[in-house]
Amino acid sequence: MQIIKNSSEKINPTDKKSLLMFKSKNHIMTILVILSIIVFFTSFTVGRYAIPLDELANVFLSKIFGLQKTWPDTIETVLLNVRLPRVLAAMIIGAALSLAGATYQGLFKNPMVSPDILGASAGAGFGASIAILLSFNILGIQVSAFIFGMGAVMLTYIISTIIGRNNNAILVLVLTGMVVSTLFSSFISMTKYVADPNSKLPAITFWLMGGLSSINSKDVLILTITVLLGAVPLYLIRWKLNVLSFGEEEAKALGIDTFKIRIIVIFCSTLMTAACVSLSGMIGWVGLIIPHFARMLVGPNYKILIPTSILIGSTYLLIVDDIARSLFSIEIPLGILTSLIGAPFFIFMLLKGKRGWI
Repeated sequence: MQIIKNSSEKINPTDKKSLLMFKSKNHIMTILVILSIIVFFTSFTVGRYAIPLDELANVFLSKIFGLQKTWPDTIETVLLNVRLPRVLAAMIIGAALSLAGATYQGLFKNPMVSPDILGASAGAGFGASIAILLSFNILGIQVSAFIFGMGAVMLTYIISTIIGRNNNAILVLVLTGMVVSTLFSSFISMTKYVADPNSKLPAITFWLMGGLSSINSKDVLILTITVLLGAVPLYLIRWKLNVLSFGEEEAKALGIDTFKIRIIVIFCSTLMTAACVSLSGMIGWVGLIIPHFARMLVGPNYKILIPTSILIGSTYLLIVDDIARSLFSIEIPLGILTSLIGAPFFIFMLLKGKRGWI
């Protein structure tokens, strides 16, 4: 009996290590959720029009429980009509770009891949530039950017399909995406060259630098619906991305339809990227560095990597947007800040090694 008792008390070291890793990842997720909530509410108090936390609580509680109004109309207007759409948009865009970057890096098995690798950002930028040049309103600019962003990726996929029948499909797709991105970047430069330097050119330049100053509630609603259409399928097939990261032949041997998964990933990621760029302009580095940081925390398993990337990406871009609208008297374009923060951070991760890379 004693022998049986002692043997039953032994714990497999591998199982013990797995249990510790599981608990560690749960703790990380809990910390990220708490941090996201803190940043969310703090962002309403940040800006050129300072709002104390107690006033913020009064406004939100009054909307929920119908309390008596004891604050100026200005505070309610700033909170509900200006900052709430902007805060939500920053979190949604950060989450969408991070998710797109993580799935693209898994699909292409390349840590240097970002959501704009297939030309979505360059195409959307050209669409917006053309719309501004033709004096479209803000809705026309957004629609044009979205259509050209999707069209650029479709062009990439069609060309890569034609020339890559007997070659490495993934490599050909990436190389074609680089060519199409360069092509649309040249179109953007041409558009800026012929634009009126006193009116159109500054508008095009400012839009391309990225920002959320013109976001409203209707934009947030459209953005939310579009991002959900792309994010939900990616979340549902996250376990298949784990298999796909081992290689195409291994995935096929395990019964995965790699062609179908590739189409789903490209379409959903492009849908989210084009929607984000059409509303916020070109915001770089988010989809490149956030998935790396998430892998450093929780590893390459997409079952936990995807929600982690979403949480980190949404919190990160919200913090950057808070800095952009409060650091100086004039607002800094988001694209400038994300590049200034992202490039040094990426170099730091390169110096730390390839831990957690695919």
